[in-house]
Amino acid sequence: MATDTVNIKITKVDNSRIESVDFENLPFGKFFSDHMFEMNYANGKWGEPTIVPFQNLSLHPATSALHYGQAIFEGLKAQKGANGEILVFRPDMNAKRFNESAKRMCMAPIPEGIFLEGLKSLLNLDRAWVSSKDGQSLYIRPFMIATDDYVGIRPSERYKFLIITSPVGAYYSEPVKVKIETKYTRAAAGGVGRAKAAGNYAASLYPAKLAEEQGYRQLIWTDAKTHTYIEEAGTMNVIFQIGDKLITPSEEEDTILKGITKRSVVQIAKEWGIEVEERKVTIAEIIEAMENGTLKDAFGAGTAATIAHISEIGYEGKDYKLPAIEEREISNKIKNYISQYKSGEIEDKFDWLMRV
Repeated sequence: MATDTVNIKITKVDNSRIESVDFENLPFGKFFSDHMFEMNYANGKWGEPTIVPFQNLSLHPATSALHYGQAIFEGLKAQKGANGEILVFRPDMNAKRFNESAKRMCMAPIPEGIFLEGLKSLLNLDRAWVSSKDGQSLYIRPFMIATDDYVGIRPSERYKFLIITSPVGAYYSEPVKVKIETKYTRAAAGGVGRAKAAGNYAASLYPAKLAEEQGYRQLIWTDAKTHTYIEEAGTMNVIFQIGDKLITPSEEEDTILKGITKRSVVQIAKEWGIEVEERKVTIAEIIEAMENGTLKDAFGAGTAATIAHISEIGYEGKDYKLPAIEEREISNKIKNYISQYKSGEIEDKFDWLMRV
């Protein structure tokens, strides 16, 4: 995967903080690498791209992102291959989705070449932070915020784009118990559900907290109008196996985030001759399939977990147990394939890896 050549001003740290990190006890998203990529937008254009020591931001109290929510982000991971090479899975897709989010949130787009080259340069500088331990990776968080110091409702005229990185362990260490949500709404048609906007996640926190108090790890969101169609899970897209067929909600709906891992799962499955249906999925058909024993599998697909097996699905006060994980042939095969693909253990037949 080729990237453009971009001149980036680099200021290195005097002393690395990597020795202060306990890689034997690595939580998700708590530690951050030595440097960050930064670029500012003003007067209708992006300024000089820079890499600087990781540091706090200084913001005016009237910074518009804090008041009116112009904030978007992406999430992806870097892994270390057997030869020490750093591998990133499909970052071009993240760059495209980032700009789709920017458009919907009325923010300045990032030239994709700068997005990718900035990421590549940052990873090369902090390559020691990419762990080679099993189950660990370097989580990458590109994000953009509006930075006008103006309390008024209009699109900001200034933006700050950053990329920060964090060494992480596994997001889900075991299969997840989920609840189908039929009261609260993640996104409505015509809204910003397809954008990876910060506010979408803030709005999901309260219903997720209520579900957690009932013993569930995640929610499966349903459509805002009727609460009869399944959309996606809290941190991932959702895929079901009924019989020998994979079924997943269509991304034609603008309430569903276009999942990069999900798109990869669908492409791999079709390559292997597995039938895949992307369409509207009703709660009723999933419940019926669970009751008659034809629901063989349900799993989430997302950057944080890659493939997260669902152990139980709760609906209207009843919990439905799914088959044992070891019985799930298709999802286990896909999970192992993507894991090997990301780490460079198998051929990059789809040209999905950026190498650093």
